[in-house]
Amino acid sequence: MEWLTIGAFAKACRLSPKALRLYDELDLLKPARVDPETGYRYYAGAQLERARLVAWLRRLGMPLARIREVCALPPGPAAREVRAYWARVEAETAARRDLAAFLVDHLSGESRRDTTNMLELRYAAHSDRGHVRPSNQDTAYAGRRLLAVADGCGPAGASASAAAVAALKPLEEAELPAGNVLNLLEDAVRSAAEAVRGVAEGSADVGTTLTALLWTGSRLALVHIGDSRAYLLRDGELFRITHDHSVVQTLIDEGRLTPEEAESHPQRMLLAKALPGDTADTPDLKLHEARAGDRYLVCSDGLTREVSEERIRELLGGGEPGDAVRVLVGAANEAGGTDNVSAVVADVVSPTHPSRSDRRPGQNEIRPE
Repeated sequence: MEWLTIGAFAKACRLSPKALRLYDELDLLKPARVDPETGYRYYAGAQLERARLVAWLRRLGMPLARIREVCALPPGPAAREVRAYWARVEAETAARRDLAAFLVDHLSGESRRDTTNMLELRYAAHSDRGHVRPSNQDTAYAGRRLLAVADGCGPAGASASAAAVAALKPLEEAELPAGNVLNLLEDAVRSAAEAVRGVAEGSADVGTTLTALLWTGSRLALVHIGDSRAYLLRDGELFRITHDHSVVQTLIDEGRLTPEEAESHPQRMLLAKALPGDTADTPDLKLHEARAGDRYLVCSDGLTREVSEERIRELLGGGEPGDAVRVLVGAANEAGGTDNVSAVVADVVSPTHPSRSDRRPGQNEIRPE
């Protein structure tokens, strides 16, 4: 057998000798032979394929521990692991991209708008227990600044969802300093988690989703954890602006499951994140630039499990917010009503809009039965 010195092998696989020595120490890529007298490392030509795979995975930024796992797998499962890793990288990159865009706007002064051009919300909320569940564990709230839906679970699910939304209500009257809205919202969610933890009283079966939008006058700050959703209807097109924190969504993201398979998956109801959660269950936080004419929807999964997104787009497009929430909830019940269903709809309008809402904050709160 022809042996390759560490220098020749490094050149052939495009790894440095220093990296090869490290991979030897970590049992990731052991040399085929080590001279007992000189300690020189020698490699076989058959090891080049594994070495090149290691090099490629390092260029992806994959940690060495994960590379060791991938290299131990047959080609098919290894490909799935690479796909799953890259899906996580893209999700993390998207979140950082949103934060970077916000920081660019904030530091350049582009986010400082003339207050005379401020917009406002016209809003409505509606919630229903559906046809199957004995009680309503959802809480829906629509106010001057705050739009929120929480979907509780467990024996105290109704109290958990109500506590989570109640913890955000002080934001209706709080000052919203420029550049600090996301921090303010993050602090409020910590308070919501503590409130839910108090309701749960140590029970792992009690928790809630929480999806909320906080209006600043020109933007909507989004906080999201769980599988309730938020949508934007703009120029007739419907955009989902949240990502489900569920077991099946994670499997879809990683390429282990198709959306069609997810619909009948036995774990389709399991959440990957919820409140109160633990330190790893961080919520998504984003800022969305608003335009006059935009319509936002925040809803529980009782709507999205029963009504397709295309149908939601059709129903969301007509009437006032109050009409829209009732039509959407009604459509979910007509489709089976197997879960509690809640919807909050808000239009972004000019203050001079002839049909703007004069409702007081909290008037559109829907509490669990």
